[in-house]
Amino acid sequence: MTSTQHSPPPPTIDLLLNLIDTRPQSILNSLSQHPQLAAASDAHGYSLVHAAVSYNQLEVLRELVQKHNVDVNLRDEDDESPLFAAENAGVASFLVQELGADWTVRNTEGKTAEEKIGGEEGEANEVYQYLRRLRIGYSGAARADLEAPEKEEVHPPPPLPDGVKINMGTMEEDAAGTAPDPEVRRRIEELAARDDFQTEEGQRKLRELVTEVVTGIGSEQTGRSVRRRLD
Repeated sequence: MTSTQHSPPPPTIDLLLNLIDTRPQSILNSLSQHPQLAAASDAHGYSLVHAAVSYNQLEVLRELVQKHNVDVNLRDEDDESPLFAAENAGVASFLVQELGADWTVRNTEGKTAEEKIGGEEGEANEVYQYLRRLRIGYSGAARADLEAPEKEEVHPPPPLPDGVKINMGTMEEDAAGTAPDPEVRRRIEELAARDDFQTEEGQRKLRELVTEVVTGIGSEQTGRSVRRRLD
């Protein structure tokens, strides 16, 4: 009579949940052979992701999410994601910063992880403090974006006519003279606003105005010398 060897039965999700605290490597070995258990949960919706967070098993947590594509926001029967099970700020930060967990998830009571942990464990709890700082930082950044003034669009000035050149620089107050003649400024702006400014006729009128300003022609009409200011 020959004996027949039987393969051991596949592990159950309840068995793996009981092993995750003390034998995380066994969990990883079992998942390599039975990957369907990665996203499984017990009768209460408690999953290996929840357990890995609760017991701070980051290696198991990373493999579940990144290798087996388990949802990092997987919900249990109370609609709570694994973030609700975090017991230290390190694993909470790992969930949010590295694995992209949603810290705004609300459970069946309408509470976020921050609100639930703060209410049950007190505001001194490190996970509560981490989530609170996260929320305040996010709110502050969003508010700054909303309050930031719109940047005015800057357009380059129109090109000067052929043969006209402007030298930019600084001058002493005495050498600068009085402020530019507003009448000249108004006339230049009117020319620049014309539809035919870029045409030959528009450029001719601009050349005439520049010549008038540079040579001082028209200063009698304005009652001021524009030559010294714009020279």
